[in-house]
Formats: sequence, C-alpha cells, structure tokens
Amino acid sequence: MTRARFPVAIALAALLGLAGCATTYPMMPTPALYTGAQAKPLFTEASAAVRTPPLDLMYITDRAPAQSPDEQEPYSSDRSRSEAFGSTTILFGEDMTWETLVKQSLQVDRAPPVNLKLGPTKEIGRFPIIPYQVVETPTGLTRAPAVVDAWETATRALQAEVAHRLASSPRKEVVLFVHGVANTFQDAALTMGELCHFLGREFVCAIFTWPAGGKSGVLFGYEVDYESSLFATEHLRKTIRAIAETPGLQKIHLLAHSRGTDVLVTALSDLNAEAYMQRSNIEQRFKIGNVVLMAPDLDIDVGVAKAFKVFSDPGLPYGPAPDPRVVLARMSGFHLTVYASPEDKALATSGWLFGSIVRLGRINQALLTPDQLEHARSLGFLDVIQVQGKTDLFGHSYFVSNPEVSSDLIAMLRYGLGPSDPGRSLELVEKPFWRIPEAQGTGAAH
Repeated sequence: MTRARFPVAIALAALLGLAGCATTYPMMPTPALYTGAQAKPLFTEASAAVRTPPLDLMYITDRAPAQSPDEQEPYSSDRSRSEAFGSTTILFGEDMTWETLVKQSLQVDRAPPVNLKLGPTKEIGRFPIIPYQVVETPTGLTRAPAVVDAWETATRALQAEVAHRLASSPRKEVVLFVHGVANTFQDAALTMGELCHFLGREFVCAIFTWPAGGKSGVLFGYEVDYESSLFATEHLRKTIRAIAETPGLQKIHLLAHSRGTDVLVTALSDLNAEAYMQRSNIEQRFKIGNVVLMAPDLDIDVGVAKAFKVFSDPGLPYGPAPDPRVVLARMSGFHLTVYASPEDKALATSGWLFGSIVRLGRINQALLTPDQLEHARSLGFLDVIQVQGKTDLFGHSYFVSNPEVSSDLIAMLRYGLGPSDPGRSLELVEKPFWRIPEAQGTGAAH
C-alpha cells in the first residue's frame, strides 16, 4: 500500500469500525409512504400468524457456528466450508403488544425508540463441506455417493423450509438480502427484519449472511471481509438456484448493500450464463424479479463486465453451440435498480483505497458518454436512483435511515410501481437516471 493511501485506508477502517459498534438498534424511521394525508396501510394482507411483535426470519449462511453457547451471536465472522440454513427471531421492543407496535411503526417521531434484538436462532440443515469429495471409477472421477446423498437431503430440507413459509404467506415471493462488510449475523438479521416488517410482513423474508464483521487484519478486518465476500459467491449462487426450484415459488427478489452487491452480481453473472446456455434467461430459469443494488461498493467497470457478461461473449454456447446472432426475448418481469449517492463517504473512501475512478454507488449521468447513456436506456430493465443528502453518519445506509428511500424501495417491491408511476415521488434526471427529493428529516443512523 502506498504511503499516500495509507491514511485513507485507516479512515475507511475507522468508518467501518464505528459503523459496527452500536450497542442498541433502534427500528428504522417510518417510510414516507406510510405517513401523511395519503398514507398507505401497512399490515392489510399480513396473516394472523405474523401479527405478533416477534418476526421469524429465514437465514442461509457460510459463517462458522459459534464455539460456545456463551457467545453473543449464533454465528461468527469465521468462514465455514459447509453452508447452513435455519430460522432466527427478530424481537421488537420490550414486552410490546402487536397493537402498540403497529402504532409505533406508523409514528414519524418515536419516543422512546423501539429497539430491535436478536432472539432464538435454530439451525435446520447443513450442506456437505466443500470441496465435495470425489471417488475414482474405472472410467474416471465421480462425486462420492454419500456426498451426493447429503447434498440432496440438504437441498430438499431447504426447499421444504421455503415451501412451508410460502404456504402461509400471502405473497408467494421471497425477498433475500445480502449485507456488506463489517456486518455481523445480528446486523444482517435486524436490518432485514425491519425491512420485512415495513414490507407489510407479506413476503417470505430471508438473509444470505456471509463471513463479514471480523476484526483481524491491518484494516480492522476490511481486507479479510473483502476476501470472504469472494469466498461466499459460490454459496450464494447455489442458494439462489435451490430457492428458485422450490415448488410454489412465483418470484424471488434480491437485495444487496455495499460489498454484498459484488457477491450478488457475481453470483447472478454465473446464473445468467447458466440460463443462457440452457436457452433461457434468469427471469424464466430462476424466477428472479427485482435485483436491487444499494450503495454498491463495486468498481463500475467490474460491475458492468460481470452484469453483462453474456452479451459480451458471443462465443458462449446457446444450447449445444454458440449462436452470436440469437435474438433474446425481453424479460418483462425482471428489473435492475441501483441506488447511488454522491455523498456516500464510505464509498468515497473505498474508491481511494482501491484506486477506482468511482464506485458504482456514487455514479451519475455525467460519468457516462452519450453512447453509454443510450445503451443503458435501450436495455429497458435498468434504473439508477440518485439519493440526495445524508440521513446517517456516513451517508451509506440510506436505504433504512432515509424515509424517502425506504419508501421508494417498498413502493417498488410491495406495490410493483415503476419509477414514473404515481406513488414513487421520483424526479427524472435523464433516463435511466432518477432522483429522490432530499429528505427533510435526519432519520436514524444505522
């Protein structure tokens, strides 16, 4: 690391360290669409089973389990070569009734705040350790039968858990969240828990939580988290495929924040190529609806190369052989949304550290040539939403701290609204770029 960049690296480490040191976790501000004269109702479709303060959340993880029951969290920041899944509980407030929680959830100002905590966590199943064992046969190598059996058992159990949740959910859709660096298991669970709450508790909500949040290394664990995110990509790819093949699932929406966006984009790049080689696409093959990248800590060139890998590789087999001139059907139900902010201090520091011109989470239309803008418009499935102002300490967690941003996210996921539809108060900059009006309040830092 150069001498000039060392102070920047220390600054980034400080930002991430401060971000993860909170001892309480107040519930996010009420999204704007649930307040004011035109407020939308919140829990109109929630089933009776979920109308209790505790929220049951599904998790998938390649974190190592805690070594002792005395540890604060069920999973650590260490890596596990065996992916696990289960159920964890999000607790809202102390001895709070459902009626009180509903009232507090619709308040612009809460005094005292409603604090969230992690409740009981139960592991349901676990996949074999990677790399999977192979055995030699007279004609070559094959996967060990016991490993295949264990993989099939774990896959069936994961899909059974998803199917069970779908059966009692008014929306036969999964919302899966992938967090960023310096997040513990609890951080990821509480963030998705509050988002699920404000999505009306209508979806099957889940987290994919990778081994972030470690403190080892010269940058308070940042470089370790970075490599752990690369490690996690393979597990996320297989997770999305398994969920997508669950009977009864209609759609899966994928949300990612900060460094988690690279984990998601890389996994989707592989799945997109897989679908293409099967003469399909990721909407048809994997039932993917919305892909939402929030404050993506991702080099623009790297992100574009991964996201559009199939288009840029005419030699990729389409079925049994390449077909460079194939006409691909438009994906009517698939949409990619990027939330970006020029005031994101964490990404500004990250850009300096990695030597990037700019991170994807700080993009604006001025960075694109006219030809690039026209290409972005022609895709038909991309929108970039620009966020103004800061509602948290580093301007990096606005998807939960800014009521206008969380409102826009919910309008898109819960109500299926496009950027120009009534109900999303976006200002058109230049397609596909839109702007959220600057928030009036300060919100709550996360």
